[in-house]
Amino acid sequence: MAAKAQYEELIRQFSAFGAVKRELGRILPSDCPSGSAAVLTLLARYGDMRMSKLADLLAVDMSVTSRHVAHLAERGWIQRSPDPADKRSRIVHLTPEGEHKLDEMSEETTRLLAERLADWSDEEVAQLTRLMTRLRASFDDCRDRHPSPGLESTTRTPAST
Repeated sequence: MAAKAQYEELIRQFSAFGAVKRELGRILPSDCPSGSAAVLTLLARYGDMRMSKLADLLAVDMSVTSRHVAHLAERGWIQRSPDPADKRSRIVHLTPEGEHKLDEMSEETTRLLAERLADWSDEEVAQLTRLMTRLRASFDDCRDRHPSPGLESTTRTPAST
């Protein structure tokens, strides 16, 4: 097990990582804030889903999810339709326009990462990806102790969040 000082340094690095996330957020189009981009990414990764499942995946309140969904629907990037199994519920679908917007954002994010990590070797980038995936899985394990129905894992990664 790592020493206390290592965990303390890790906490400092997590705090500093906020600057990386902010820079990635600044390249998002003004009409697609990070929460909306996360919705598009999740729909691309998991496919059509109920609003409740989307709220679970986002780990936010249903009212926040509803605002993101309304914002995206106004732009034509997603559609909401009645759930055939429960007419009170809505299923959210990614539209072709939403897929196009997500592709644009993914390309811009990829460009920025390639620019910032230009002096990293392919192996270093792969190692960072493996370690971040493992870290996220460790925290997903914590969520699995209190599972939400319908949350399955996938190997596909989001373009940006």
